[in-house]
Amino acid sequence: MLYNKTIASILQDDFSSDFSKHRFNKNYDDLFNLYDTLKTKQKEEVSRDIVYRSILNNIETGIFILQKEGDDWNIFLMNDYFSKYFDVPKITKWKYLKNHLPALCDVIEEQGFQEIKTSIEIRVNQENVQTFVMQTSRTEICDLDYFIVLLDSIQNVVEKKEKEAWVNLMKVISHELLNSITPIRSISQNLQELVEQDSISSDDLEDIKNGVGTMLRRSDLLQKFVEGYRKLSMLPSPQKEKIDLLQLIEYCLQVMNPLFKEKGIEVINAITFKYWLFVDQQQIEQVLINLLTNSMHALENIENKQILIVAEIKENRIFIKITDNGSGIDEEIENKVFLPFFTTRKEGAGIGLTLSKSIVEAHGGYLDFKNLDGKTTFVICLIEG
Repeated sequence: MLYNKTIASILQDDFSSDFSKHRFNKNYDDLFNLYDTLKTKQKEEVSRDIVYRSILNNIETGIFILQKEGDDWNIFLMNDYFSKYFDVPKITKWKYLKNHLPALCDVIEEQGFQEIKTSIEIRVNQENVQTFVMQTSRTEICDLDYFIVLLDSIQNVVEKKEKEAWVNLMKVISHELLNSITPIRSISQNLQELVEQDSISSDDLEDIKNGVGTMLRRSDLLQKFVEGYRKLSMLPSPQKEKIDLLQLIEYCLQVMNPLFKEKGIEVINAITFKYWLFVDQQQIEQVLINLLTNSMHALENIENKQILIVAEIKENRIFIKITDNGSGIDEEIENKVFLPFFTTRKEGAGIGLTLSKSIVEAHGGYLDFKNLDGKTTFVICLIEG
């Protein structure tokens, strides 16, 4: 009787019974140990399930998971964000979800419940149609077939990125403005006290001259800062023309060579093949000069200074790479490298890399960098035509 009851509990995943009072029966030791082991595993699985569901319910992405049962699909899980955002109750049947969101379900059915990555328009709560990015995946675990759907509002994604960009930009702008305004205000107060005196001594006059000079210098820096912002925000559209890559590189090196010689920097141009670019020559020259200048400053405290320029063609893209063996880019500032007005140099304006990135993107390409083996490589990717 005891044996049958224990086996029945195990088979039914019912671990609510307590068999501790029967431990005296040594004939059932192995059976009780099995029961306790499975009971512990069930508790662990329940705990993990609670944690996973909690994570999914706190993600600001609409998620639901389907499980195949025979020829039909049922809803295995639907997170709170999806339910709330699309005003769908926690239903379990696919046909009920189809009644609520036919546009979404029709696309999934048309693709045969296979992996998809696409944009889709869905009307939410009878309001205006919104565009979402939909990604799906399908997986089998222990002979069970699951279909996972992720939905992100393009508007929410864009707004989040824009907000992050503005917050970062305002931090830099406010920091730069305070760096100039604070000393100017302090000097102005001192000057006001001096000029309100009944008489001005020669020492006071010297202080006034120095104060005015400092204010002018800080004002000039502030003006350059504003001009840099204007330059970034008013980048003209590229006027593209056909130009030889090697010739373009040589133009830039001719400009930079006097500085390279002065600082003892060896520049190796390893590009040997002929390739025609269709770009705005002046703008791409500016990008290359900015990157070469960036490399030059990165080599200031290095003995054997070296810059390597290479290029490779993959499919319909060309990758121009500029590598220096300088001090590299610290991990903590990697995400700030292209941020407007961010710089690690006292004399830097912090717009060179931002402007370069904007120019390359205006050409339909991208600018990126990587740190590898103590070397920093900036990569310009341009698409043919």
